[in-house]
Amino acid sequence: MSCPADDYEFLCNTAAAWGIVLETLAAAGVVFTLALMLALAIIFPRICDSAKRAIVPTQFIFLIGTLGIFGLTFAFIIQLNAQTCPTRFFLFGVLFAICFSCLLAHASKLVRLVRGGLGISWWVMLLIVIALTLVQIIIAILYVAVYLTRTPGLCSRTSGPQNLINLNRDFVLILIYVLLLMAITLLLSICSLCGSFKYWKRHGAHIYVTMFFSVGIWVAWIVMLLTGNASVLGPNIFTWDDPVRAIALVANGWVFLLMYMVPELCLMTRCQPDPTKDISQAQPRLLRQTIGIDNRVFTQEDTSQGPDSGRSSPSSPPRFDATLAMRDIDPSKEFTIPRPQQRPNSYMHYRSHDLSSM
Repeated sequence: MSCPADDYEFLCNTAAAWGIVLETLAAAGVVFTLALMLALAIIFPRICDSAKRAIVPTQFIFLIGTLGIFGLTFAFIIQLNAQTCPTRFFLFGVLFAICFSCLLAHASKLVRLVRGGLGISWWVMLLIVIALTLVQIIIAILYVAVYLTRTPGLCSRTSGPQNLINLNRDFVLILIYVLLLMAITLLLSICSLCGSFKYWKRHGAHIYVTMFFSVGIWVAWIVMLLTGNASVLGPNIFTWDDPVRAIALVANGWVFLLMYMVPELCLMTRCQPDPTKDISQAQPRLLRQTIGIDNRVFTQEDTSQGPDSGRSSPSSPPRFDATLAMRDIDPSKEFTIPRPQQRPNSYMHYRSHDLSSM
């Protein structure tokens, strides 16, 4: 199969199967992400919990960032040139900064929810995402505008091996801020697993698993890009720089969808259980508060019947212990019920006295 140009060789070259496989996985990721965005928009009116509704705008932005990650894969399948080089350096860090900022904002809300708080509101979460993403945007703009555009011929494979090595190092250096976001998000996801409300811990577990796999993917591709390709491939080092980063994009994009978004959508429409159960289970036995007054006359069992008598079933009617009920009564005291007495009529008394005196 012939290609329109050498830059697009890996999009259709059957000899280089990695390009065809990755573009297939990336296209499937785009379709699946769009389906999740549609599903999130459909179930949003059915979400009853206000805490879950506050997370939906952040998750929608997260899906937009994931959609961009799958789309950016094609910029690495296409060979390095003057058009794909600025796109790679700018969008790679920005798209991951969007996704990790959304996860960080969600984890920040869960840290308070698992401890019985209300968590931050939806607009505060959006401000966190925007503010954290702007930092990476500024870093990427400064590098692309100041360094790449002022160095002609740098974004080319014919510029020499030393320039390509420097580009790989710069590519990792401008992602240091994204690595910091990953570390903070991982720590917050661990903190969200420590609390008395078990219901919200499941959301924190989704973020923790997502960050765990993401950290592993990032460590692997950075090591391969900087040192692994040179030690394994030798002179063919630069032919595998693009596949390493493209594989990292596709793998991390599918981790975002399968480890985070799909489980979160499954929990969106579920009602939250009674939070008092989680609190009572977390408290010591002597500190648990019972509802109502414990009437020991009807609940205390007769211990004099021996161990063979067995315990009463929950469905059996309460037993009244007459000995226990009359145990505290003092027999020396008189317990009588006052009865009404008829008062004498004063008029009839004086009238009868007058008639007797006559």
